[in-house]
Amino acid sequence: MKKRVRLSIVGMLLGCAAVSPWIWTIGQQALSSPTLQSVYLKPSSLTQNPVMEAKTLSTEMALSAQDEVSFQRIMKYARDRDLYQRPMGRVMQAVAEQLLATPYQENLLEESSAETLTLSLQKFDCVLLIESVLAITRGIVKRDYSTSTYIQNIREQRYVNGELNGYCSRLHYFSEWLAENQKRNIMKSLTSKLDGVPINKTLNFMSTHWQAYPQLAHSEANRQCISEMESTLDNASIRYIPTDQIQSKYALLESGDVIAIATKIPGLDVTHTGLVYRSPNGGIGLIHSAPVRGVMISPNLQRYVERVDDAIGILVARPVDLRTP
Repeated sequence: MKKRVRLSIVGMLLGCAAVSPWIWTIGQQALSSPTLQSVYLKPSSLTQNPVMEAKTLSTEMALSAQDEVSFQRIMKYARDRDLYQRPMGRVMQAVAEQLLATPYQENLLEESSAETLTLSLQKFDCVLLIESVLAITRGIVKRDYSTSTYIQNIREQRYVNGELNGYCSRLHYFSEWLAENQKRNIMKSLTSKLDGVPINKTLNFMSTHWQAYPQLAHSEANRQCISEMESTLDNASIRYIPTDQIQSKYALLESGDVIAIATKIPGLDVTHTGLVYRSPNGGIGLIHSAPVRGVMISPNLQRYVERVDDAIGILVARPVDLRTP
């Protein structure tokens, strides 16, 4: 009997695989996870002015000592192997491989009572893994191996117009994240090109489950601005590749393509993310951050999606390689 993968939907962009891979939970798990061992400015150190708070965070951010060691290890690997000469997708896969077995922790971006530029290379949820691999890769292909560029890339990818300006400046839904990063020529959606089928959804999961998000539960202002943001996404036309058609698209997928698992859950667009992993024998799998096992490779993409409860298919996006004429 196949084991089903059930998902927890608390967190930024979409939510990730839950603490238990077969028990779907919503709510207070986000409040009970252990303290993240990455460096960010504590809420008590923040100014009461949200704009000044954002500026302070953007200029004073630094990696923890452990994260700095991990970052330098990856960059040494990249320099020693001249990864910058490879296609961008293959660099994405190579970077992700360096993070295999890194522990999983859910809802890493929801732990602080005030919005902070949270970074971690010691623990990942599914979203932070994608963000981190993309940010590192964008530096490598430009032969820029600096920590400051990595941090700047994370900020650019995570927030509206690349600027941290409070909780509502974060790109919470995958559809919103992809549209913003496509607008700034960081990502390119491929689902339409791959003959994805349309589905119209009202994206309002956060406002209808606000008790599950600490920064919404404790702030009426945040609830209001999230509702206003969701109203701009009303009846979002989302295209996805149905689960039973995924394998027929394998030849068109490249290493490092971003995969998001589309869901039939009301109010939500996707529930999990990962990267295409092309194995030496040509197989197409998914490299992703999963409960219990951390960063891992699921060897067959379609077979994995078939096991995810409420999944209806996938969205596909590709990082833009600015070196390409």
